[in-house]
Amino acid sequence: MILGITMGDAAGIGPEIIVGAWREIVCQTNTQAVVYGHPEILKHAAELRNINAVIMEIQCVGDILPQSAVLETLTIPCIRCGEESVLDVPHGTVDARTGDAAYRAIIRAIDDAKTGVLDAVVTAPIHKNALNLAGYHYPGHTEIFAEHCGVNDFAMMLYLGHGENIFSEHGLAVVHVTLHTAMKNIFGQITIDSVLAKAKLIDDFMRRIIGMSGRRPRIGVCSLNPHAGEDGLFGTEEIQIIRPAIQQAFLEGLDIKGPFPADTIMVNAQKGFFDAVVAMFHDQGHIALKLLGMHRAVNITLGLPIIRTSVAHGTAFDKAWQGIAETGSLLEACRIAAKLAASR
Repeated sequence: MILGITMGDAAGIGPEIIVGAWREIVCQTNTQAVVYGHPEILKHAAELRNINAVIMEIQCVGDILPQSAVLETLTIPCIRCGEESVLDVPHGTVDARTGDAAYRAIIRAIDDAKTGVLDAVVTAPIHKNALNLAGYHYPGHTEIFAEHCGVNDFAMMLYLGHGENIFSEHGLAVVHVTLHTAMKNIFGQITIDSVLAKAKLIDDFMRRIIGMSGRRPRIGVCSLNPHAGEDGLFGTEEIQIIRPAIQQAFLEGLDIKGPFPADTIMVNAQKGFFDAVVAMFHDQGHIALKLLGMHRAVNITLGLPIIRTSVAHGTAFDKAWQGIAETGSLLEACRIAAKLAASR
């Protein structure tokens, strides 16, 4: 099994968390891996963290050394992506050159995954403004993957495996009906169809995680308005949109309930009453799940023909290239990617 790891924005923490977690990634996931990025930047990141690693530039995935050799010398294979000018970008700054390099790495990894060369893609964080400055007008990774995989029915999901603060034996997943958009836009994007589609996607994902246990995932749905709208007093979206979507999902066989007030649903989810939660917008799901497990959370794109997982944090320019960035989310993203690839 081979994981492709994109380096993300070179001015952020992506390069250093990759080299910092590399040995654990290869050992704990029992996979081989390759980085899509710039070899020189990885060398600088290894020096920063005092890691004795050989950064081996390769032309294609087929050039990867056997896993035993990689473990013996901590060899990190890297496929060069982007222009040499990326080396001149100051650390912790927004720059079109790092945006361009990050995009090229993503596209190369997607292409390799689509042709079956990679079993999964794991992405380090990009800076959305750098991406747009480079001329690539996407809100983030999710939309890039969806477009280049040719899918329209997709979703962003955060996942925390069973462990500290999560009492469901199968972990907890949160899917978002709306993604990276201004708050003023979300009301027009929340429809019966969009809520229903996200519920189906998260049901499909959690069925793979739960396996052959004989039950459907238990899904809770967030309200949009305070107190779930108070029967229309604080808004009618729950009555006109969210409840009908839940009713339709139930008729189609999903174990789904709601809508529940957003300020209490995650308390019950944490206790294990739900395996998955449908959130209406980005921060409604992200804030709660990151409070439960910031450095273990994994971002997963649902609805793709390939497997894509990611860290659940950003480029952290304020911490970049200081040797202090946490590697836990990247390691967990690789673990989940390997598990999903094996389940296929």
